[in-house]
Amino acid sequence: MVGQPSAFDAVVVGAGPNGLAAAITLARAGRAVQVLEGADMVGGGSRSAELTLPGFVHDVCSAVHPLARSSPFFRELPLDRHGLRWIEPEVQLAHPFDDSETAFAFRSLDETAASLGPDAEAYRGLLGPVARRWDLVMDLAAPFHIPLNPLTAVRAASFGRHAIQSVTRLARRFETPQARALLGGCAAHSMLRLTEPLSGAFGLVLLSSAHAVGWPITAGGSQRLADALNSYLAELGGEVVTDRHVASLNELPPRRASLLDLSPKGVLAVVGEERLRRGLLGRWYVRQLRRFRYGPGVFKLDLALDGPIPWRDPKILRAATVHLGGTLEEMAASEDAVRHGRVSERPFVLLVQPSLFDPSRAPAGKHTVWAYCHVPNGSLVNMTQAILAQIERFAPGVRDLIIGTSERGPAEVEAENPNYVGGDIAGGLQDLRQFFTRPAIRLDPYRTPDPSVFICSASTPPGNGVHGLCGWYAARSALRGPLRD
Repeated sequence: MVGQPSAFDAVVVGAGPNGLAAAITLARAGRAVQVLEGADMVGGGSRSAELTLPGFVHDVCSAVHPLARSSPFFRELPLDRHGLRWIEPEVQLAHPFDDSETAFAFRSLDETAASLGPDAEAYRGLLGPVARRWDLVMDLAAPFHIPLNPLTAVRAASFGRHAIQSVTRLARRFETPQARALLGGCAAHSMLRLTEPLSGAFGLVLLSSAHAVGWPITAGGSQRLADALNSYLAELGGEVVTDRHVASLNELPPRRASLLDLSPKGVLAVVGEERLRRGLLGRWYVRQLRRFRYGPGVFKLDLALDGPIPWRDPKILRAATVHLGGTLEEMAASEDAVRHGRVSERPFVLLVQPSLFDPSRAPAGKHTVWAYCHVPNGSLVNMTQAILAQIERFAPGVRDLIIGTSERGPAEVEAENPNYVGGDIAGGLQDLRQFFTRPAIRLDPYRTPDPSVFICSASTPPGNGVHGLCGWYAARSALRGPLRD
């Protein structure tokens, strides 16, 4: 590349949203940055491809982006100039039932509450404070962040009092299956048992985000989000090299710092245990990375359809995101089975129907469907028929519309993205024991015993999701260390 320096201030390994966020943060601070990506395109968990048939664009992993829209990192960037356009559906979330009315989460908290009948006031009381103080929730995502303002600290404590609970306990304040399922379905994104402490936090945050910022999709597919980040990085002078697998830090060009958008397993392989054993705490650090626990995997099913999904309740066509799992109790049983090493006969299915709102995703009159369920880490069980049965349960006749399929279990998911160990797209188990210690117990979780090596993947706080915060915080840590001028 003409004009590119022979040595860099930093080299980032991995061009997922967090790796690109780290590189952009450093480039905005005036540092010379190169990003090396093993795949043939940028994006990591934010990619799109024609997985089923030509002309059908499917999101490979992430599909809906409330955290990207509201992240403090993304709010700073002019990504609209680089082709990013949000599409927000009329309804944020739908959750159908076998024998009662579908639950809907609207952008309006009051409209959602009103639709829940006797649970209206309880819903406003629980979700309202979180939705109204969404900036506080985003601020609390910072590692070891304690608000100094007394009023903010009180509000944070109030949120924490609810968030630490299991979602099944938190949902006891609701009478209707609709309110309980809306909260429980959002909590199930965590891959925790719904009876487990901290699952309530995921339910509160995700459901509140529907009211605070909405659940948008990206026009053209999630790849457009990664492409916009890549384009902005190039504008800042950063460089991305794809098709460049990194097996060792010794392969990197001269630099002052290395930032790794890798899981602990990948960090140990690329850095080498000997290099990480430096210092008094080095051996303990390596031991923690070795013992890092990965959570359940996913089985992903993408469909090309000859028409829209024939939902029994046609109002579901107003929502891009649909949770298929029945009652809270049924979802809890499904997630409990997975955590105990079993697949569920009636899995909780997360489904997105983006082509209803973005016609660029499929040929005229055709549609795409994105769906996955949770399975034990590394499971070899094919869940295609179980997922289809859950869709058919609420949309009789959907099988007759299928003209193309793509199936990917944990092995295929990990082969495509090595950070997803055993199919774990969350970058590690997020239970109470590990949530606050990812990837190891350190005051600065992004630093390693080697002062020039940092971790910026979803295995660091605040965890998974397309928000870029792991990369943002890791880059700021590097700017306080070896990249400080």
